[in-house]
Amino acid sequence: MAAQKNLWDVIVIGAGIQGCFTAYHLAKHARRVLLLEQFFLPHTRGSSHGQSRIIRKAYPEDFYMKMMDECYQLWAQLEHEAGNQLHRQTGVLLLGMKENPRLKTIQATLSTQGIDHQCLSSEKLKQRFPNIQFTRGEVGLLDKMGGILYADKALRALQHKICQLGGIVSDGEKVVEIRPGLPVMVKTTSRSYQANSLVITAGPWTNRILRPLGIELPLQTLRINVCYWREKVPGSYSVSQAFPCFIGLDLAPHHIYGLPAGEYPGLMKNTPDEHFILDRHPQYDNIVIGAGFSGHGFKLAPVVGKILYELSMKLAPSYDLAPFRISRFFALGKAHL
Repeated sequence: MAAQKNLWDVIVIGAGIQGCFTAYHLAKHARRVLLLEQFFLPHTRGSSHGQSRIIRKAYPEDFYMKMMDECYQLWAQLEHEAGNQLHRQTGVLLLGMKENPRLKTIQATLSTQGIDHQCLSSEKLKQRFPNIQFTRGEVGLLDKMGGILYADKALRALQHKICQLGGIVSDGEKVVEIRPGLPVMVKTTSRSYQANSLVITAGPWTNRILRPLGIELPLQTLRINVCYWREKVPGSYSVSQAFPCFIGLDLAPHHIYGLPAGEYPGLMKNTPDEHFILDRHPQYDNIVIGAGFSGHGFKLAPVVGKILYELSMKLAPSYDLAPFRISRFFALGKAHL
């Protein structure tokens, strides 16, 4: 009886936004969940901290657009539960040259999915957004429903809700060993735990944890340019004020993201094809891996957490996971299994 009491349904490693939403879904379904974080909370060493992140539906891939429908609903649900504003609609303006293939693909996908958007010629851009200086004849694609998420507030709300629902958040516990099996054993700097399933959402530390388990993922440092500005009047930037969040596709070697905020995200890792990894370990089916989220993972975390919950409980995934399988890297020769 004592052994059963000490057995967790699921242990989640990493209290970033993905790990928190995974634990949130598990706790919502009355599962005994333990969320482990190596640093003391709050901290700024991962990729989930900071004041704001962009949220949008404007993606070239239809599978992300489909996920975003439910993400908006889940963000609104968390906001209601927290009793605190976590999201602000500002609009998101994508900028690029008329012939930019990514811009064309995003516009086509928005049209196919029936998502409200607006295409703006160079002249219309100048008229609509006189506060922004355009220098190269860019055209625009406006996602009116886009906006920003308050990152730090969202993390605190999730961690509080997990505890309210009966889950445990334990910070300052670095994982030093994992012994696969049923149950799986997780040893930290403080003590050892056992669980039926393990979910690894360790961000930049993912491969350090996975190497002893016989796998290394092709995670690489993400290179993006982020332009943050401070609002003289909080909440004043939006489409209605002629200054939405923006994404510049042709303005530098890497995309430029512009949004009101006060702090830059921390360490960020992504995969070569810039899509997530949401899959079970190839050898241990009760070890689930979520990785490669940097760049666009924060906004999609509500659904990512739901998928990782489903995988950890051996449930049928709510979405097609073909784009997120580890096996897609076999041909690249960069994932060592």
